[in-house]
Amino acid sequence: MGIDAPAATGAENAGEPQPHRPALYGLALAALGVVYGDIGTSPLYTLQTVFDPANGLKLDPGNVIGIVSLIFWSLTVVVSLKYVTLILRANNHGEGGIMALLALAASSVASRPRLRHVLLGVGVMGAALFYGDGVITPAISVLSAVEGLQVATPLLKPYVIPITLAALIALFMMQKHGTAGIGAVFGPIMVVWFIVLAGAGLIKIMNAPHILVALNPLAGLAFCLHHRWLAFVALGAVVLSLTGAEALYADMGHFGAHPIRLTWFGLVFPALALNYLGQGALLLADPSAVQNPFYRLFPLWSLYPMVVLSTIATVIASQAVISGTYSMTKQAMQLGFLPRMNVVYTSAKEIGQIYVPGINWTLLVAVVAAVIGFGSSTALGSAYGIAVTGTMLITTVLTFFVVRYAWHYNWLLCVGATAFFFVIDATFFSANLLKITQGGWFPLVIGLLMFAVMTTWGRGWEIMLGEAKVRAGTTPLKPFLESLLARSPVRVNGTAIFLSPDANGVPHALLNNLMHNQVLHRRVVFLTVANKEVPWVEERERVAVQTLCLDCYHVTISYGFKDEVNLPRALEACKAYGLVFEQSETSYFLSRATVIPKRDRDRCMALWRERLFGVMLHNVGNVSAYLKLPTNRVVEFGSKVEI
Repeated sequence: MGIDAPAATGAENAGEPQPHRPALYGLALAALGVVYGDIGTSPLYTLQTVFDPANGLKLDPGNVIGIVSLIFWSLTVVVSLKYVTLILRANNHGEGGIMALLALAASSVASRPRLRHVLLGVGVMGAALFYGDGVITPAISVLSAVEGLQVATPLLKPYVIPITLAALIALFMMQKHGTAGIGAVFGPIMVVWFIVLAGAGLIKIMNAPHILVALNPLAGLAFCLHHRWLAFVALGAVVLSLTGAEALYADMGHFGAHPIRLTWFGLVFPALALNYLGQGALLLADPSAVQNPFYRLFPLWSLYPMVVLSTIATVIASQAVISGTYSMTKQAMQLGFLPRMNVVYTSAKEIGQIYVPGINWTLLVAVVAAVIGFGSSTALGSAYGIAVTGTMLITTVLTFFVVRYAWHYNWLLCVGATAFFFVIDATFFSANLLKITQGGWFPLVIGLLMFAVMTTWGRGWEIMLGEAKVRAGTTPLKPFLESLLARSPVRVNGTAIFLSPDANGVPHALLNNLMHNQVLHRRVVFLTVANKEVPWVEERERVAVQTLCLDCYHVTISYGFKDEVNLPRALEACKAYGLVFEQSETSYFLSRATVIPKRDRDRCMALWRERLFGVMLHNVGNVSAYLKLPTNRVVEFGSKVEI
């Protein structure tokens, strides 16, 4: 598939710079506003979904204690131990997230092509499931917050859906303006949110201290042994308390592992634990609160302020997932798994703040459909778990190959640790598979569609590059130029830059230019963009120049999967090699390919995939805009490619 760069190296957090104390606290505060929005708003709907009558779990003291125990120990084992303590160490040059982990795992088994191919498929499936999460999270988070209005007064129930849709539409419409302005207040708001969670939970615990029995892991185990199948079904709702755990890893590159660990153990985990224990204590004292145990934690006078605070917190949670979807889309494009799309950089200072219009409006349509189609946070809870647990399971699998083949840890230790977390993740995932007919099909369909798109594009692009190399084998670039110059073609002033995916191939645009215009520029540059399996490429390694023959050069520009692509800016580094490019005298020659399916017996992909790839290639984003080329200096030729 799409990755074709040199191997990246991973480090077990080795040499990670530890920020000074003031900087550490600043990063920790910022991390609160970005990293913990999703998992921090899970108390809004988790226990309500667990005890939904449709799940068949009776509300009695034993079940309440057992469920709260499962939630507490799931947070402890999956989030605290797996993600915060272990997974954060599996960084790709400081970067985390499913795409960074995929690049690292794939490069660690580069010498085993078949295994690497399988890992790429598994990793792409994990990335595809993230898009399902990106749809469900804004829908369930904001809807669950606004549902507090009907707790205050049932008369407001008809307005819950319209208010939710208005908030979500406003959120998506604001994306094009960037998050720099509102990002500064996210952290302090989330500090208030977690303090309120902890305080409300602590008050209820004091009224019913018997709930503290849930801190004993044997309480959760006893619940599972007593109910067996019903407990297995309940795990599908318990996992809602873990949603957002993947964000801890995905946002590591923005803040570093140390601030994320500090905020988790210092504030987030204690606040979540106290709130879930408090909701459990409330249900022990007042079983009627099961209709909405979160909002029933608060006195009636505070409900409206809590709805406002909850809505703001869920908007923050939604923003984190939406921004993460943009970032992953950009990484997937540069790793070769998605076609080029327009990427808008919304901040002159922060390269990570981007906006992808195509993804934004597609997400909005899907989120609106989810809110209208499911109608309540409880119904959406049935659709939520599959995408989350699927990504968690894939993260565990990929991490094994990093730990074993990149870090060379003891085989038995790697297998034992992976098996422990694999069993837990597989159990949660299996429990959520039971909810496919109740709504779990929704994120699964989104994931499968994205998987088909990503693998089709990756495979199609790989075939196109292979075809280019086959053509280059018959006419390599350097002998072709030597032969061409020997015939003394007509030379015109200026510089021609021909973009070519293969450094040894003759670009189709060059052949077309010679055929139609019958001239060769005074200086000719063949430019290849190399996408590497690292987040960023050092500026000193950005450009490599090779002299082919008289006034003919090959330039390779390398980018990591989080770098901003800007060819004119990168070409300025060629001054060190004696190449100076004047914009008014430089023309960029591109080739736009049209796919022609081969005959049945020669076909490389299924016909429907070839047609899908052809459609994507035809509608691919403007290449000159993606590469930041001046539009008045671009010449484009058409070509036909058989796959």
